[in-house]
Amino acid sequence: MPVFQYQALDAKGNESKGQIEALSNKEAISKIRNKGLFPTKVRAKNAGKKVKVAKAARGPKRRGAGGRVKLKVVTQFARQMSTLQDAGLAILRSLRILEEQQKNGTFKRVIGYVADDIEGGETLSEAMAKYPRCFDRLFVNMVAAGEVGGVLDVILSRVADFMEKSEKLKAKVKGAMVYPAVVMSAAFLIVMGLMIFIVPTFAEVLADMSDGKASLPGLTLALMNISEWLLGRKGLNALIVIVCPFILVVLLKLLRQFQKGRYAMDWIKLRLPVIKQLSYKTTVARWTRTLATLVSAGVPILEAINITRDTSDNEIYASMLNKVQNSIRQGDTFANPLRQSNTVDSIVVNMVDVGEETGDLDKMLIKVADNFDEDSDVLVGSLMSLLEPVMIIVLGILVGTIVLAMFLPMIKMIEVLM
Repeated sequence: MPVFQYQALDAKGNESKGQIEALSNKEAISKIRNKGLFPTKVRAKNAGKKVKVAKAARGPKRRGAGGRVKLKVVTQFARQMSTLQDAGLAILRSLRILEEQQKNGTFKRVIGYVADDIEGGETLSEAMAKYPRCFDRLFVNMVAAGEVGGVLDVILSRVADFMEKSEKLKAKVKGAMVYPAVVMSAAFLIVMGLMIFIVPTFAEVLADMSDGKASLPGLTLALMNISEWLLGRKGLNALIVIVCPFILVVLLKLLRQFQKGRYAMDWIKLRLPVIKQLSYKTTVARWTRTLATLVSAGVPILEAINITRDTSDNEIYASMLNKVQNSIRQGDTFANPLRQSNTVDSIVVNMVDVGEETGDLDKMLIKVADNFDEDSDVLVGSLMSLLEPVMIIVLGILVGTIVLAMFLPMIKMIEVLM
């Protein structure tokens, strides 16, 4: 009979280690609980050695498993896996069924490798942890909590719900940014086209019709000087202006590779007049939902905060969660350091405080996330309603200024002739 090694906590919270014979991981967990212990880690003895041999034997078959997989595909997998587990199918059989259903590609190979590792004696979470580009740290820890608690089907369903809402939030923010980005890009290209191709032609005609540049209106002269500068050095200046936005995007991406750079950019985002509220609402909704999902799955609070900090996607709140974690280690509550950080509204602090007092921290955090998601929807709608007329006005002013600058000399000449 297979032997399983385990780590568990007793009623007083003391940790103990041992071995137990069982036919499966689920049976081992049941036997450990019958001893009055709460298992925190259960794995087959010598599982690592078996997997190592299997990996060495398979070698080349591991190729093609390093690509990134769409979140939508992973979410669908979690939902289907939850259904199969709820139906009572073994994990290995469930994986083989889902592997057959997948289209040829990275994810199909990854599921196959995960199933192979489980045959080698590893747990589902341990096998998934080898493929971080498919299963992130949040996913792996949730699965581990489900394995220990014997509620893997429920946990996978919660993971799928979380990923769906997280993806919806991201899509909502990206969608709000796409429209103004496209319009402003089109406006920029139109203005550059006018300055490079149309203005020089008008400038030549106006110079021939008038007594020289000195007699032209100031607005017209300014526009002609800008056009001449853009065409200077054989059009190199114009090329620099066109390329500058792309260079700026690359520099911002490089800046985000460094912790201080990310902190500075996130600090600016939370203080920009137009988008600060949207950035605040979406960020708080993300980390509160992540933390609530982990806590409800039975992940210890310190580990849950640690995972939330690493997946918060905002250095301001990552720093805040790090301080909260340190305070909890020293015996403080969650609400006190959160209040002192001044990074969230009082309503969030009060909800967390109530959640700690009632023992329903996960439910309170979910309510915060849901409320902030609704606020984000309203803000996105308001922002889009505001941006559309503003962009039309800006575009009209730019094009109108160019047209006016070109026609002012003609109007002046007509007045002289009359």
